[in-house]
Amino acid sequence: MALLISAPKVLFDGTLAQQKKGPADYIQEALTPGHLKKAKLMFFFSRYPTSSLLRAYFLDVQFTRCITSQLIKWFSNFREFYYIQMEKCARQALLEGVADSSRLLVTRGSELFRILNVHYNKGNDFEVPDAFLDVASLTLQEFFNAVREGKDLDPSWKKPIYKIISKLDSEIPDAFKSSNCPKELL
Repeated sequence: MALLISAPKVLFDGTLAQQKKGPADYIQEALTPGHLKKAKLMFFFSRYPTSSLLRAYFLDVQFTRCITSQLIKWFSNFREFYYIQMEKCARQALLEGVADSSRLLVTRGSELFRILNVHYNKGNDFEVPDAFLDVASLTLQEFFNAVREGKDLDPSWKKPIYKIISKLDSEIPDAFKSSNCPKELL
């Protein structure tokens, strides 16, 4: 019986992605740019994924403490960008004289959606779920109300907003479990 030995892939950060042939797929010991793209698309469904959820959707990755930490850190960075954009847009709406938060809706034609879509869905090759627009609208309204009411004077003013949004994650489609994802989704 012959052994198949292949050279390891070099990743975008210069590290090596070693692969072990499993029963059905290759198991990667490092995250790739494809995994980053998949994680960004998953953000449209889940802003606060657990490590067990990540394990269920990154089946082609050999999980270590380092891999788990990196994935959790990616989602933390995604949330940071998301919340910065929401706060910026809420403050702009106040400056423009918007009085009623229910008028603040994130639609596919809005500038806020364009900014988020370019960040998480470069190339616009994935159909963003409608549920994300609902969550984004609620997030924007919560930021707007908090700033309008002066709650931003408290150092921990964002925590109640985070708590609300963390409960609004939706089910991630099974197609994300494929090792060919995001190619299958595009």
